[in-house]
Amino acid sequence: MQTSIKVNGEEYTADVEPRLLLVDFLRDNLGLTGTKIGCDTGQCGVCTILLNGVSVKSCTVLAVQADGSDVVTIEGVAQDDRFSSLPEGFSEMHGLQCGFCTPGMVMSSIDLLQHNPSPSEAEIRYWLDGVLCRCTGYHNVVRAVQYAAEKMQQDRVMDVPASG
Repeated sequence: MQTSIKVNGEEYTADVEPRLLLVDFLRDNLGLTGTKIGCDTGQCGVCTILLNGVSVKSCTVLAVQADGSDVVTIEGVAQDDRFSSLPEGFSEMHGLQCGFCTPGMVMSSIDLLQHNPSPSEAEIRYWLDGVLCRCTGYHNVVRAVQYAAEKMQQDRVMDVPASG
């Protein structure tokens, strides 16, 4: 089936099998391997991407279902200054260990911060509940999201033009 998907700001059109998962399309067809494959059942969340601005587990979406959609992967985050504080927070707050689940954590956190720019610790933990990590205790991940939220708030304040 012919499928057109905008990925990280670039339009891609391909002939795909109707049963091809979006995660496989991203990794195999587009070479965007930052989106990881963990469980193939939607349980672990490491394949989380933004689909039309909402975090989804890309192993639960067929590529043909994403036809006409706007997808952002972890590679797209690196190109978008709006959320640069999130990867920075993961680095500064030691929010990653092996890094395998980190893309899913970052993508879920972006969705959270789009909905709530100043989340509580409980809200962050709730939002990250869908991404499993075997290396961390999530404490530093929560700190990384708090770091990013605070930095994004500071950036917003600095971007407000002075009234005159």
